[in-house]
Amino acid sequence: MPETTVRDAALDLLRELGMTTVFSNPGSTEIDLLAGLPDDVRFMLGLHEGSVVGMATGHALGTGRPALAVLHTTAGLGNAVGAIATARVNRAPVVVIVGQQDSRHLVNEPFLVGRLNGLAGEYPVWCGQPGSAADVPSLLLRATNEAMLHRGPAVLVVPTDYWSAPWPDGRELASPRRLTVATGVRAAEVEDYVDVLGAAASPVIVVGADADSAATWDAVGRLAEALGCAVWQEPFGARAGFRQDDPRFAGHLPAHRRQLRATLDPHDVVVVVGAPSLRQYLFDEGPLFSPGTRVLSLVVDPTEATVSTAEQLVLGSLAPACTALADRVRAVRAAPTPPGRPPQRRPRPPGPTRFDADGVLRELARRLPEDAVVVEECPSDRHRLLEALPARRPGGFFSAAMGGLGFAMPAAAGLRLAQPDRPVVAVVGDGSSMYAIQSLWSAQHYGIGVLYVVLANGGYAIMDQLAAPHGRAPWPRHLGLDISSMARGLGCRAERVSTTAELAASMDDLIPGLRAAEAPVLIEAVLDDGAHEGAKTE
Repeated sequence: MPETTVRDAALDLLRELGMTTVFSNPGSTEIDLLAGLPDDVRFMLGLHEGSVVGMATGHALGTGRPALAVLHTTAGLGNAVGAIATARVNRAPVVVIVGQQDSRHLVNEPFLVGRLNGLAGEYPVWCGQPGSAADVPSLLLRATNEAMLHRGPAVLVVPTDYWSAPWPDGRELASPRRLTVATGVRAAEVEDYVDVLGAAASPVIVVGADADSAATWDAVGRLAEALGCAVWQEPFGARAGFRQDDPRFAGHLPAHRRQLRATLDPHDVVVVVGAPSLRQYLFDEGPLFSPGTRVLSLVVDPTEATVSTAEQLVLGSLAPACTALADRVRAVRAAPTPPGRPPQRRPRPPGPTRFDADGVLRELARRLPEDAVVVEECPSDRHRLLEALPARRPGGFFSAAMGGLGFAMPAAAGLRLAQPDRPVVAVVGDGSSMYAIQSLWSAQHYGIGVLYVVLANGGYAIMDQLAAPHGRAPWPRHLGLDISSMARGLGCRAERVSTTAELAASMDDLIPGLRAAEAPVLIEAVLDDGAHEGAKTE
């Protein structure tokens, strides 16, 4: 009988865990793991490590289970740090295996040796290095558990010679094969909230990314009905915490303290569900909430509990907590009057000849099915996208919680792999697309049917806006990019449109077949110059 190797034991474990898709940009230190993979393990090549981890992040977000990325020593991990940071803030469980040089001559610091400890900073939720080859499967299992428990990327560094080492017969795994976190919430645990909400004159709910599930959407709706109140989405929410075409949905909170206070000032009690804090963008003076406003919070993640500004906080599963709270509030509070839909910002109508982002997003909104997944990375037009494309199903909206660029294009491919029955559309700026343009090759090569819509304003519009009060920006106003040509060079079908008629014809051709699409398509919408004058970031 052939000897069982550490690699054999690791592959068996990955099968058991359901982690048989490997996203990678490999090098020599990963050959012993990846060469000759068995047929039941799917290998997905990315042409840059940021795209590798980005695809894995999208896959993990789409499945709710850990995804596996394999990177090449210092260069691979270094190139992926930004994407690892995004995975951390997006709460995506990603296991990252990083190859290291052969352990037998690490002491001599050979070519390609990696000084990998701490290279990704504090962004991994866990980092490990096996003391011996036989430790690899145990630490791989631990990395998976850590990624799920702490909802973020876990990094495991493995010397290349460890994979071919013998696996000791009967060696135990020093981490649970099945880890379940039971975080239910009983009515007694929200009783303090009932007293406050029972006496509230004008309560309101704010939802965050962690509320993005069918059960929590339903429970938040029940709570809003019991309170007779509106529901706002947190600023810069990376996922939708409530159905955004519901009459109770008020919109997206501003990311500036003064505007936030003014928006929430009519309410004496704010219930925050699934948001660690109401994250801001540019600094503004003053507190988040006006004096006298009582803030109650429900969170699911222990790390989020420590950064909340809430007066009271309950840690546990959001849907049971909201349901228990709704049932108790209904019993002690007078029958509420359902609120009317608050005033909504609407995209401005296009001029007679203007081809702008509003028009592109309207054309897209007219055609997308209700269960479509929209992945956003268009900073200067994010507020327009949120207005035009409300999330109507759980898991219908994703963006980079970290704020860094390069997430949307690879993440959209990973999401489509995870949920092949849902249409996936990535809406990105032309500047944003350059941070992960090479991910189109992976989508094309592996037949991943994502529609990429590029809002091409010709420059860094968001940076131009930020720089305007300070003087002339030192970067070029027009970058002269031709994204569709680059996409075609990577093998991806691409169309370049500059009028509403051309865009409509292209979308009419593509979107009806998007659910069954087996190849990516990119539409580059070349916007009229000046289309972003007066744009806002939120």
